[in-house]
Amino acid sequence: MLALAALTFLAACALLTASASAGHAAEPAGRAAGVARPFAAGTTGVRTAGPASAARPMLPAEPTPSPTPSTGAKKSSTARPAIDLKINTPDKGPSSAVVTLIGIGLLSVAPALLLMMTSFTKIFVVLAMTRNALGLGSVPPNQVLAGLTLFLTLFIMWPVLTQVNVHAVQPYLAGNLDFGAALSAGAKPLSTFMLAHTRQEDIALMTRAAGIANPATPAATPLQTLVPAFMISELRAAFIIGFVIFIPFLVIDIVVSSALMSMGMMMLPPVMVSLPFKVLLFILVDGWGLVITALVQSYAGGVT
Repeated sequence: MLALAALTFLAACALLTASASAGHAAEPAGRAAGVARPFAAGTTGVRTAGPASAARPMLPAEPTPSPTPSTGAKKSSTARPAIDLKINTPDKGPSSAVVTLIGIGLLSVAPALLLMMTSFTKIFVVLAMTRNALGLGSVPPNQVLAGLTLFLTLFIMWPVLTQVNVHAVQPYLAGNLDFGAALSAGAKPLSTFMLAHTRQEDIALMTRAAGIANPATPAATPLQTLVPAFMISELRAAFIIGFVIFIPFLVIDIVVSSALMSMGMMMLPPVMVSLPFKVLLFILVDGWGLVITALVQSYAGGVT
């Protein structure tokens, strides 16, 4: 019985193997003959039989229905929200966005304006030369000198800044002036301040360097010529004040050096001995007060 069952199992396996081989061999033949294979259950579409060299036709795509006007408007309104950017407010003044943009732009150029069109450069150079005349390398530090210079500049330039605010900034914010007119009105007080402290020789120098005609009056000098001329005049005045400050400290250094040479103390640096005397002299005469007073009074009149 066991042998008969084994033979029956082997025969069944042989029959299954033969049927599978016949199915695989018949499939290429069917493809070569152009026989169409049925789709699997659940698929759509019809495939036609044809020769192998012919291109298989594709079913045309179904046209998509165009949206109705109401539907398209609804989609566009939801997909692309409207951007409302107003330049002016209802009272004809600039909007807050424009004012913020102008403020950011002014902050980006504020260091250049502070250095070129105010008294900052002259004050900082004089204070730095005073520190060097005392022989103090980094006392007071640059941060202290820059802070003191900044507040002195605001003190000196406050009347000019007030005029700029009254004649340019406030009318522009109120809508009485456009941006170009406000810019011209704000440049006039600065031009007046720079002309009052600029030598005519420096204006003539920059005019000849630019190769342009001489202005009819000093007030007609363009800013591109007035600003560098003002900087040259400020540096010249700063170096004159610094030279005057250097003289008494130079005398102290010479006296101390001569005394050390006469006593045969050539190995002792003269700066080490003269530094306390220079600091003591600077304190006794109230040096910082004198220097700052001279700087502030130099802008009370005309050209220094």
